[in-house]
Amino acid sequence: MIPQDIICAKNCRNTCAMLSEAMREETSLVRFYEHVLTQCDTPELQLLFRELMEERSRAILKMMRQLNEIQARAQIQDGILASYKQPKP
Repeated sequence: MIPQDIICAKNCRNTCAMLSEAMREETSLVRFYEHVLTQCDTPELQLLFRELMEERSRAILKMMRQLNEIQARAQIQDGILASYKQPKP
């Protein structure tokens, strides 16, 4: 996917489309590096691709944590808003 094809909607409520897309891209890179490792016999390159996989995996975990925080914040806000709503008689 070309980065310019991705446009932020700027109206995310309890998720982030851009963050989700970034996670998909990073996951795709990890799969690609895994495939390269199955094809490559050079120890230096195997080490390089393992390190790249670890870096990308850490980035994915950071993104997942951030997405979880966004969702948790939205749930808290929903709870606060719900507490102000008066039941209609």
